[in-house]
Amino acid sequence: MQQLSGQDASFVYLETPHTPMHIGSVGIYDPSTAPGGFVRFKDILRFIESRLGGARSFRQRLVRVPFDLDHPYWIEDPEFDLEYHVRHIALPKPGDWRQLAIQVARLHSRPLDLNKPLWEFTIIEGLDNVAGLPPGCFALVAKVHHAAIDGMSGVEMSAAIHDIDRFMTPRNAPDEWKPENMPRVADLLARSYFNSLVQPMRVMETIGRSLPGMARLAATVGKGEVSLSNTRLAPKTRFNAKVSAHRVFDAAPFPLKDIRAIKEAVPGATVNDVILAIIGGGLRHYLDAKGELPSDTLSAMAPISVRGEGEKEALGNLVSAMVVGLGTQIADPLQRLQFVHDEAQNSKAMTGAVGARTLTDYSQLIPSGLAGLSARLYTRVGAANAHAPLFNVVATNVPGSRIPLYFCGAQMVAMYGLGPIFDSMGLINTIYSYVDTIAISFTADRNMLPDPEAYADGLRRAFEELKAATAAAASAAPAKPKPAAPKAAAAPKAAPRKAAAAKPAAKPASTTRKTKETV
Repeated sequence: MQQLSGQDASFVYLETPHTPMHIGSVGIYDPSTAPGGFVRFKDILRFIESRLGGARSFRQRLVRVPFDLDHPYWIEDPEFDLEYHVRHIALPKPGDWRQLAIQVARLHSRPLDLNKPLWEFTIIEGLDNVAGLPPGCFALVAKVHHAAIDGMSGVEMSAAIHDIDRFMTPRNAPDEWKPENMPRVADLLARSYFNSLVQPMRVMETIGRSLPGMARLAATVGKGEVSLSNTRLAPKTRFNAKVSAHRVFDAAPFPLKDIRAIKEAVPGATVNDVILAIIGGGLRHYLDAKGELPSDTLSAMAPISVRGEGEKEALGNLVSAMVVGLGTQIADPLQRLQFVHDEAQNSKAMTGAVGARTLTDYSQLIPSGLAGLSARLYTRVGAANAHAPLFNVVATNVPGSRIPLYFCGAQMVAMYGLGPIFDSMGLINTIYSYVDTIAISFTADRNMLPDPEAYADGLRRAFEELKAATAAAASAAPAKPKPAAPKAAAAPKAAPRKAAAAKPAAKPASTTRKTKETV
């Protein structure tokens, strides 16, 4: 048995019928690379079964302490059934992107069974009319509870079922998994009692670790190195209210080389800054079209992984967060990118001063029963409708593979992410990079975002504006002239003639290259 951390357990307590707390992905595969040019569902079941030993999350289930007196535990599920977790459906004709997006949203809106291992795979066949993809593709829609993984450990889970070639070479590591018996209630209550005895020491230890960070933050603010301006509350928008049980999903992919070219327009800017500026532009276009654009900037909460090198395969969440202004009040795309870059730099400095890992430790101090009760009460009374939000949306970045991946011999041709939404935060943007593409996919409440294609169009429009502004700025930049070629040496004087007085020979004209403009 392994107990959940306070941060992991919070995702269990936050779960309600309207706010399932799972994350997910949509991988699209071309079966023509598989043996025989096709993949059968029974082949997929056999393949996944052979890879279960690659990630602990596959066969572990939750055991909750009575009355949530303490955080839950993970145990190896004695009743694990693979066919419960892997499902199979097909789209009707024509099998286009809009049909896939609607089906993905339906699947993502349904909560996982908390009494079983917290993941599901759904194979969707019939993708015959998706622009840019070969006919006959299939999708794998994955759902994994946020209590079990964060974005980084989710990459490790994905690695268990993917190969770097199409040959499905068996893994060498033996599968030594063994099921566990369900713990008795008396044992759980006894563990809860002893944990409560050491809780005061944990509180003092966490506070002691945080004091130096607080002192560093105060010092950097006093020196003017860090500003507290971005700690303000965010403006109220349609995305910051109580959410319903219904979801929408869509995505906008972009060439990674274009994103990297755009970041060069602002000194020091990163790929993440460009993505946040695109999200800011997309939100600006969407809300402005509805007459709902606030005069102040919208902000995004961006998770930060604090997972160490030796913790990549660890269960659960090892993340902190920072809040970044998106520059939605700025029309000029490059000025918006500069604003986002400055905001991100300031937020990183604040988080670095306090210590990102220390911030995650505070989640351990919340009593488990109080955490669950507070989450349920917050939802029931609709408190999200009555206060200004801390941030407007979430933007989370999941690093993907730079080389093509294969699932059951089929090559992955596209990958998109999904995330949870909750009361006061009805839109999450998941950024997923794969090979030469980076995609912004989003999950939202259907009542708040009834027209997801309009927001996707806004993201594409914001990207094109940044791309055009970058090209215009490069063209307008002063040319850097090439250095002039050195002058040719003067010719030696001619030898004196006997019959006439010697005259110096004329020097040849100096040669210089014509300077070309460089961009």
